[in-house]
Amino acid sequence: MENRIDIEQVEPRAFKAMYGLEDYLQKSALSKVHLELIKIRASQINGCAFCINMHTSDALQQGESARRIFLLNAWRETELFDEAEKTILAMTEEITLIQQGGLSDQVYKEAKEVFEENYIAQIIMAIVTINAWNRIAISTQRIVK
Repeated sequence: MENRIDIEQVEPRAFKAMYGLEDYLQKSALSKVHLELIKIRASQINGCAFCINMHTSDALQQGESARRIFLLNAWRETELFDEAEKTILAMTEEITLIQQGGLSDQVYKEAKEVFEENYIAQIIMAIVTINAWNRIAISTQRIVK
């Protein structure tokens, strides 16, 4: 793989803005479990090995079980995730795969039944942010060493 641009070095203000989103998410009401599920699942969909590695490690350090991480891409076929987590995972998939129609009315309705509006907004911002990070990492060919 060729060396590509290091955006953090070349355009530090851009990275500072991205870190601003991360800071917002860390200070939001989103639980650490919910945030890491979003980050891992979106990164799986996008095929971002760098981010999958980072966020599975973070989740394990925060006490997430390896079993749940191993089964995350098959979350619909297991009872390991509660209703709120399943709603978040459905939102993550639909927003990440926006070319397939984006957040459906059905999943949005489910989210409104489970979460308050502010929490829904924070979930959406977390999904948007990790998708941006995935695109940066993949475009610049950040690899797991």
